[in-house]
Amino acid sequence: MGIVNGAINMQWLFTGTFVVMLCIVPIFALLMAKNSIKRVLTFSYSFFLTTIFVFYYLFNSTGITKLVAIAFFIWLSVFNLFVVSLFWSFMADVFSGPASKRFFGIITSGGSLGALTGPLIANYLGMHSTVDSLLLTAALFLLLALCSIFVILALSNNDYGTKVTARKVLNAKNLFEGIHNIGKSKYLLSIVSFMLLYTGISTVLYFEQAHIVEHTLKEPGQRIDYFSSIDFTVNTIAIIGQLLLTGSIIKKFGLAKVFASVPLLVGLGLFLLGTNSSLWVIAVLMVLHRAGNFMLLRPSREILYTVTSLEEKYKSKNFIDTAIYRGGDTLVGWLFAGLVAIGWGLGAIAFLAIPLSFVWSFVGHRLGKQQYEKEKVLTLNNKIYENSI
Repeated sequence: MGIVNGAINMQWLFTGTFVVMLCIVPIFALLMAKNSIKRVLTFSYSFFLTTIFVFYYLFNSTGITKLVAIAFFIWLSVFNLFVVSLFWSFMADVFSGPASKRFFGIITSGGSLGALTGPLIANYLGMHSTVDSLLLTAALFLLLALCSIFVILALSNNDYGTKVTARKVLNAKNLFEGIHNIGKSKYLLSIVSFMLLYTGISTVLYFEQAHIVEHTLKEPGQRIDYFSSIDFTVNTIAIIGQLLLTGSIIKKFGLAKVFASVPLLVGLGLFLLGTNSSLWVIAVLMVLHRAGNFMLLRPSREILYTVTSLEEKYKSKNFIDTAIYRGGDTLVGWLFAGLVAIGWGLGAIAFLAIPLSFVWSFVGHRLGKQQYEKEKVLTLNNKIYENSI
């Protein structure tokens, strides 16, 4: 859907996504203030479930027009970040720090298993039916996810029938409290820095891949095959790692070393991409970057929030995972487009991103140390270390 309007115009799609994210922040804050966590989870997932059927109708009636493709790209970008962020806010609330280091890798493998079967389903349905039929399958899986949330709510000892805050009066400050909390916390600011550097590198790789695929693979079928093959490879590696290695690696080496290692490897990959901007190089680097994220960085990032307050888990985290994430995408997207416009090649842009990967590694190492110190304080102050599920 992103390439329908040309890879050269993708920064506009990222900008549109960022604007929508900013609009969601006060709406979500209002939802959190007026409703219990249980109702927020139910309403949010039900809303996205409903919009899937709206796009099913649009694709079925109008086909893949440029306008519908733009709307779907922005909607899917918001959906991917918002729904997953809300899920992990919930998990960070259910599990304590020590418990999360044991179980988050395994929980993340559920996402990878879904992402592993997704490309297979997409390939099969793509050959035997129309694109819009994929949306009905997606709706079914999201409905099952909503049912799973109800099961977790029933099994958890926490009271999710109460509101995050007890304020009766709402004003602008309340609606943007998640942002305000970030400004007061050095820990949250460190998470913001790590996220911006991560999204910056990710966007460079995403745009490099889009340009290389656009010039190398001319047919839509070839592009679908390429992207589904990348997804399948990434998630195969991720799910094996999450089930067998993630928990052990995090416990043995700690978050600081985990956060530092993946950026360093990506930096080396960017050097190779700078010398050879070919399809196979970007494919290998995308697999390294995304598999490393799913297997190590993603569960480690979610562990960071187990030592934060309830409002920081749901409000500040949601803002970081959505608006900050897409803000970094947008900024780097326009920078990438500007460099291409003045004649920079893909290899030169890859070289430019290498120093960022090393800064990303340094910030990640320091962030892991901060989490460890906060967890020690919480462990000493609490007699009950994890919720019974």
